[in-house]
Amino acid sequence: MLDLRGDPIELTAALVDIPSESRHEAVIADAVEAALREQTSGFEIIRDGNAVLARTALGRPTRVLLAGHLDTVPAAGNVPSRRSTGDEGAVLHGCGTVDMKSGDAVFLHLAATVADPAHDLTLVFYDCEEIEASANGLGRIEANLPDWLDADLAVLGEPTGGYIEAGCQGTLRVVVHAAGVRAHSARSWLGDNAIHKLGAVLQRLAEYQPRRVDIDGCEYREGLSAVRIDGGVAGNVIPDAAAVTVNFRFAPDRNPAQALAHVHDVFDGLDVRVEQTDVAAGALPGLGAPAAATLVAAAGGRVRAKYGWTDVSRFAARGIPAVNYGPGDPNLAHKVDERVPVEQITATTELLRAFLGG
Repeated sequence: MLDLRGDPIELTAALVDIPSESRHEAVIADAVEAALREQTSGFEIIRDGNAVLARTALGRPTRVLLAGHLDTVPAAGNVPSRRSTGDEGAVLHGCGTVDMKSGDAVFLHLAATVADPAHDLTLVFYDCEEIEASANGLGRIEANLPDWLDADLAVLGEPTGGYIEAGCQGTLRVVVHAAGVRAHSARSWLGDNAIHKLGAVLQRLAEYQPRRVDIDGCEYREGLSAVRIDGGVAGNVIPDAAAVTVNFRFAPDRNPAQALAHVHDVFDGLDVRVEQTDVAAGALPGLGAPAAATLVAAAGGRVRAKYGWTDVSRFAARGIPAVNYGPGDPNLAHKVDERVPVEQITATTELLRAFLGG
């Protein structure tokens, strides 16, 4: 049995010691469900696949939702957890320590130990966040149990290094196709080299000046980058087709249609075809909402923009202010030496305890 009332550092280690690669979260979901049923009071608790949901109905004027995913990327010899002490102080190592079992542990501990919350609480521990979006358990919950995601503020326990990271960038992927004419490379003048046509595409990307935009005091910096090149038939053939995959990370004041239009503008006039392959909207910070402003005040104004896409976007699409806040350095997520300073677990717990307790 997980000990929700004990030290959240120990709880983090216990969660890490339960392997939970995406699509294999049943064991950890069983443990979380059992602990919530045995060690908390006042919560309605339900199970949806390998997601566990709990909520209070205390009649408070506001509701705060705490959400965290239970899955991790595949372990790399870094389970079970281990401890060390060094320049970072006391550190907990292991798969998921950063992304994001330390955040889960904080939320579980607070559910069991905040006796008289100032807000009604909803907890959502979900599956399959680390793989394709179509498998994401939060999307399944949104489809099947949408009222469980209603709140005045959503806090995702993604690693933020002690900052509140507000909103998130949107992400768009396109494939820029160039067409040519195939020929023998010994008679190259008889062909039209599709790979050469990508030179102009790459030049525009190299010269691209990313926009920076301030929203609610958070600076979002956009980026337009080539992430893959495909082309070529054989060592003696002029290629008749080539393509470069481009990823656009856009500020949340653009919607997906505006982001795609911008990419078309960047490549306007070139002899290429732009094909969208994937897109996810960003999320505005929403820090002006009362519940969000209270959390920012509790954090002493330590707020910055979220670079990257997270599930806060799902809440923003529902009109719910959402932020990322959890222990750990996001740059260490998914690494073999994934680790979290235990002081960050304690600090995150105490800040959220003060916020939830009013």
